[in-house]
Amino acid sequence: MNDVDYETQLNSLHDALRIAQIAVFRQGLKCIVVLEGFDASGKGGVIRELSYAWDPRGFRVYPIGPPNAEELAHPFLWRFWQRLPLPGEIAIFDRSWYGRLLVEFVEHDLGEAVYQSSVEEINQFEQMLVANGFHVVKLFLDISQETQKARLKRRADRPDKHWKLTVADLDSLQHWDGYAGAVQRMTQACDVIPWQRIDSNDKKRGRVAALSAVLDMLHAHIVPRTFTLNPGVAERLSELSD
Repeated sequence: MNDVDYETQLNSLHDALRIAQIAVFRQGLKCIVVLEGFDASGKGGVIRELSYAWDPRGFRVYPIGPPNAEELAHPFLWRFWQRLPLPGEIAIFDRSWYGRLLVEFVEHDLGEAVYQSSVEEINQFEQMLVANGFHVVKLFLDISQETQKARLKRRADRPDKHWKLTVADLDSLQHWDGYAGAVQRMTQACDVIPWQRIDSNDKKRGRVAALSAVLDMLHAHIVPRTFTLNPGVAERLSELSD
């Protein structure tokens, strides 16, 4: 995607997402964006573009890492219950409850029995979300192994990107085949809310596709705005005249 087309589509998406967020707030909707993907697939860039579009008072980003001691003492979904959005809010999960079926399964020997029970819990969790009025979009950002390796190398080559390169990133590269299989299995096993897989080998095209998917989810549930004045304002507009 060339720069002109990218900026044109991005600006249009920013405007539409901004208007949709106002509707989410005024209509008291509860919306969740689940963002998963291979390391270096562009999750941070998607979140950055959403943050450019949205009022920070109306959304929260939850970067999900390994559970802490308190979280380990509870059922594994407990920490996600604590982060569900209130009416009028949007929650973005930068990685999510699916870490159980990805990194824990691939790199930490989760075990088949726990895997199967986790699938059941996740499906029940998402069924409860839908039943209780939460609107959810689940995105998985896809890249090739060659793209991942090139992006990780770029982080190593650029001093301002060094902070983004971790031992965990290098480990995930070594587990590529395991992750590719785990992603395929996860998306098939947990489809109460269908996954949308976004080709992110082209970062710009991937961002546009991801933002469009989020916007489509919001548009599917909001009532179109009429831009009417608030009650009582029309009768007093003369007070603003010179």
